[in-house]
Order: sequence, then structure tokens, then C-alpha cells
Amino acid sequence: MTDSMPQTRHSALLIGSPNCGKTLLFNRLTGLQHRVANFPGITVEIASGKLSGHAGVTLYDYPGTYSLQAISGEEQVAVEQFELALKNPELGVVMCVIDVTRLEKSLYFALQVIRECGRAGKPVLVLANMIDVLENHHISMDLEALSRDMGATVLGISARTGQGLDHLDETIREQLSNPQCPSDNQDPDILLRGNAHQLARNYGPKGDVLLRTQNRMDAFFLHTGFGGIAFFAIMYLLFQSIFTWSAPAMDAVESGLAWLSDLVVPMLAPKLVQDFAADALFSGIGAFLVFVPQIFVLTFVIGLLEDSGYMARAALICHRPLRFFGLTGKSFIPMLSGVACAIPGIYAARSIDSPRRRFLTYMAIPLMPCSARLPVYTLLIAAFIPSTTALGGLVGYQGLAMFMVYLFGMLCGLLVTAMVSRFSTQQESDLPFVLEMPAYRLPTLVPLLRKSWRRSQHFITKAGGIIITVTVVIWVLGYFPNYGADLGASWLGQIGRFVEPVFAPIGLDWRYGVAVMSSFLAREVFVGTLGVMFGIEGAEENMVPLVAQIQNSDLGLASGVALLVFFAVALMCVSTLAVLSKEAGSNKLAIRMFLVYSGMAYVFALIAYQVVTFLGG
Repeated sequence: MTDSMPQTRHSALLIGSPNCGKTLLFNRLTGLQHRVANFPGITVEIASGKLSGHAGVTLYDYPGTYSLQAISGEEQVAVEQFELALKNPELGVVMCVIDVTRLEKSLYFALQVIRECGRAGKPVLVLANMIDVLENHHISMDLEALSRDMGATVLGISARTGQGLDHLDETIREQLSNPQCPSDNQDPDILLRGNAHQLARNYGPKGDVLLRTQNRMDAFFLHTGFGGIAFFAIMYLLFQSIFTWSAPAMDAVESGLAWLSDLVVPMLAPKLVQDFAADALFSGIGAFLVFVPQIFVLTFVIGLLEDSGYMARAALICHRPLRFFGLTGKSFIPMLSGVACAIPGIYAARSIDSPRRRFLTYMAIPLMPCSARLPVYTLLIAAFIPSTTALGGLVGYQGLAMFMVYLFGMLCGLLVTAMVSRFSTQQESDLPFVLEMPAYRLPTLVPLLRKSWRRSQHFITKAGGIIITVTVVIWVLGYFPNYGADLGASWLGQIGRFVEPVFAPIGLDWRYGVAVMSSFLAREVFVGTLGVMFGIEGAEENMVPLVAQIQNSDLGLASGVALLVFFAVALMCVSTLAVLSKEAGSNKLAIRMFLVYSGMAYVFALIAYQVVTFLGG
């Protein structure tokens, strides 16, 4: 978004600190009809929408910030855009949201906003959110006196229940028609901080009932024993939601596209068009639409954890072990999500406020053993690892091999980030690990569903074009010049024979080279392509004939292990690269990671081949 404040008849600005309920209030004030844009170059969302009940008024929601002295990238965007907005003659009113349950923290920022609005001659409203929480605990606040001492109108509202929004609507209308600006003052920040402390003492909630409630829950969730059990239970549910609960929707997408393909393709002519529609167009669409349910479910579940207040606790629990590898506690959820699929994991990395830690997390996620690798692992393990057991049946060699290859991928991800964080020549300034423990609250479902759908749409519109383009290119290479009659004689097969010397050192011929190159669309394509090369149709659904064919060939155990190692490290998924380039704001990172990880995969595979060969495999 190149212009954060387009010229409209009137505009309003919503600003506040993180976890104050600002986004929920924005959703209510715009009736959920708004658009979100990423600020150029970084992953920071700026939302705008028509203010309900006010014709021609656009409401802007900037990222949350704790003060006008920015620390993170999101805060920098919020502060810069706030300063620009104050210079815009179309700005009609600034609304600063504060959390009445944590008054002192919010008041310091609110006083800064009031001071800047007074200097710029802009009206400001202070919205005391979560007033319903105080009322539920039979706590009252003298908002009129607080308004007088702050020098700006303070309105009690609840973004969750809608309490006070009618009065807010009337006040906005009055300010737009007859602006009432705060007085101009030059109070320095140190004086404002002292004023905030005094105002919080005079008007803040008396008693510790709110703090006691949070402490009781933290005593459980952050407990050494019970907290660890709760953490693993919650993370298991998160993993299940990505890996299992989204499976029916993913199957429905695949079935729907297959049904549509069967309906449309026979109507087309000639055969070239039919083949293109079936194998390129519908396959290309399915290559990214199948991930949409995972992205939707992941965004929704993470939103539940964030809004409930647990996400901050999870990050705190994971911070110490991950810090050794150069990561942060906030990296855990994206990396766990990457075990199901790297794409939702990359999206989940948005929660990491440190640019350096987010970059390191991006590097670790593609090395997590995602579900797309599972068919490849299953095929190779079934072909090369005996199905016998040891220790009285307690240990199966195939299961042990699957565990080892999963563990190998995870360790590679952690070791890569550890090495980069320690030996990188680019010593960029980084943010300290500062984590606010928000209050425990019940999430609001409708905004979360809306956000999940918006994130899914973002993936479709931003990554879909790239994925379809690559799919079409691969199809053209595999279809011509013999119109799909023989994959081995196609341009792709010719390329496979050309690169055969590259795969020969690990004991693979050109057929495996073609399968590896085809798997750039998605790793699981390796199985189907290899089945075609061996003349076996439907290998994805029934691997038994393909396993037998591989076992009867001259491919040795060393080559099988080398392939397992290669797929554990190589970054070969075009969908992942497309999303990574969009989220990082640059194609360079995705290209560099693709080249480096491909080189690492080849070197590790070559080492594995030599070691197994030396051991007699």
C-alpha cells in the first residue's frame, strides 16, 4: 500500500497498544466490511474500512504500539503513519483505545497521543475499552474526572459486548461536525509517564481482583509440572487441527476439483486442450487450493490461542530451549505448524516481532518434516527397510526409520538456525525478547473467522498465480514433443538424462532424476512420477506394485537412504517458495534458500550414500 491515507471526504484513525481490543473494536465499527493491506517491504497489516453510520468516512486501523518511541517494525509503521495522518487535512478524529484493566500502561501512550493531537489541532477521543470486565467485578471508574484530568473526552466502551458504542457514534458525529481539539502542550515524555502513573493511582481499579484471577491461572499454566502437561496437550490439539481436522475439507477440495475436471474436460477439444485442462490447469489449481483448509484452520486456532492469552504463555515456556538455536519462544508455533505444512507455518511466523528471529524461523520451517514428505518416506522405507521387529515386537525397524528421518529434519532446522545466528557476518540490531502477559479472555469467534478467511484469500491471490505458472511449465516439459505418449521421451525426460550424471554419484538413474525434478511442484508428486516411469498407474493410491518394482531393480540400500536424506533437507515445494517470497517481501530469500538447501541436500545425500556403502549397504 503506497498511500496509507487516501483522500476521502473524512477519515478517522484508530490507534492503541497491543492486546487492548482495538482490532475487535475496528471490526465492530466497520461492520466487518474492510480491507487489509501489507505495508510495503514488511509483513505488517494495515486495515481500512467504511465507518458504519457515517457516509464518506474511512476508518484506519494501524498496528498496536506501546508508545510513540517505536521498537519493532510494526510499531515503527504505526508511529510513522500516525505522524503522517496528523498532517492530513481530511483527518476528522483520532480514537485512542486504552485497556481499563491495565490502565497505567495504556495511559502513557494515550497522553502521548493527546499531546500530538493538540499540537496538530486534531480532535481525539480516548476509548476506555473492557469496561464490562470492571462491571462484572463490581468495579467502577470516574470517567468524567479522568476526562478532565487528561484533557480529552474519555468514553467507556466494550468492544466485545458493544456497550457504549451508541454513545461513541454520537460523539464521533459531533467531533466531525464541530471538532473539539485538546490544548497544545509541550510536556516531555518523562513528565507524561509520571502523569500516567498518578492518573492510574487516582482512577484505576482498586483492589487486586483482576490480578488474582490471572495469577491463579498462571499458577497452573506456567507450573513446572501441570503447565508442561497443559502445554503439550494444547500443542497436540493445535497439531491435530492442522494435520487431521482439516483433512476432510482438503479431501472435499480434491474431490470437488476432480468432479469439476471430469465434468469440464470431456467437453473440450482437441485432445491437447483436454490434457492441458486436466493435467495442468486443474492440477495447478488443486496444488494450492488443497492448502487453503489448513491455512484457515491454523489461523483460526492460533487466533483462539492469541485472544485467550495463552499464546504468550506458550512463547515463554519455549523461549529458553529455542534461544540456544538463535530462535525465540514465538518460533515454536510456526515450526510446529511446519510439521503439517510449511505454508501455514510461514504465515504463523508473522507473530514474531523481531525481524532477525522471524528470518531465522523462516529458515527452520522448510526443514520441518511436513506431511507432503510422508508419501515419499513411506515409499522408500517400505522399499528398503525390512518390516521385521526387535525387542519382542516393541520396536519395528520401519517405524524406527520413520522416526529417525523426522528427527533428522528437525535437527537440521535447529542446527541451521544455530549456525546462521552465530556465524552470520550481518550482525543486525535485534529486539530484546519482551513479552506482555495479557489477561485471560474468551475469544470472539466472528472476527477470528473473518481473519482466517482473509488469510486464506491472501494465499489464493498472492501465491496461486506463481504455483499455476510453474505447474504449466512442468506440464509443457513433460507433454512435448510426443504429446504425453512417453514421459521418458519428453523434454522433461531429456532433461532427466542430461542431469543423470548429477544423480549418478548416489546411485540413481535418469528416471529418479525426472521424479525429483517433478517433485518441485509438491514433494508427494515424486511417487506418482516414479510410478509413471516404471509403467505403474495410480502409484499414489497403491504403492505396493511400485515398492516391488523398486525392490526388484538394482537400486541399493545406500541409494534409498540417500534419497531419504535428500528429501529431508531439500526445499522443493513451489507453494512454499511462493509464500516465502511474499511474506519476506523479497524473492531473494526464497531463491537463496532454495539453492542453499538443494546444495545441502545433495551433499548430505552423497555423504549418506558413501557411509552406507562403506558399511556394506
